[in-house]
Amino acid sequence: MPDDPASSATARQLARQLAEGHYYAALDLVLGGHHEQAVEEYRQAVEADPKFTDALHGLSRALQDLNRLDEAIVVAQQISAIDPDDILAHTSLSILYQKKGMVPEAEAEGNKARVLGWKQQLKKGSG
Repeated sequence: MPDDPASSATARQLARQLAEGHYYAALDLVLGGHHEQAVEEYRQAVEADPKFTDALHGLSRALQDLNRLDEAIVVAQQISAIDPDDILAHTSLSILYQKKGMVPEAEAEGNKARVLGWKQQLKKGSG
């Protein structure tokens, strides 16, 4: 049955396992300096699980290392859309915009990251 919650959960779990396999392969490739091949592994991880933000972060960074800044920005924006409270996504966007000379955008994203960091610190302090 397509609406069976158990089969949906199993499908999601299998997709995540597949995604993680590609993610770890990409990490090994990055470690070996093979960024172009790592990009392909990260893309396969994201294809298996589009909300796997760790893989998206890796993809964005690998693209940045290859100086494919426009592509890296698109990926970092995806992360921010999936999780607006992801500090690293906003920090990455700030760095990428700065590298492209887009100073106002870089400052705006840096400010978002700072505010989110402060909010997290306040939550920890009051919890």
